[in-house]
Amino acid sequence: MKNGLFLLIAIVSEVAATSALKASEGFTRLWPSLVVVLGYGLAFYFLSLTLRVIPVGVAYAIWSGLGVVLVALLSWLIYGQKLDTPAMLGMALIISGVVVMNLFSSSSVH
Repeated sequence: MKNGLFLLIAIVSEVAATSALKASEGFTRLWPSLVVVLGYGLAFYFLSLTLRVIPVGVAYAIWSGLGVVLVALLSWLIYGQKLDTPAMLGMALIISGVVVMNLFSSSSVH
């Protein structure tokens, strides 16, 4: 349970950092730049904690997959990025893959 929480913190931190990259305007704006640096630092720290128990391939697949979906959704909400049908289908497939890995894979630590 604790490792799942660490992975969730890593995902949220990475999503916040990636979302702040655009607002940092090439690291020319202080506060968004600090969010980027702090967010990535927290993301990698908490991801490293999960790797004590969760296999690296599984943890990274979940981290990157959910990160992609969440960043795309935030970009849609905050920056008005367009999400067409193929993009939404792709995100649904990513989420499905993460669910399948967690529910059915013997590689995943439960």
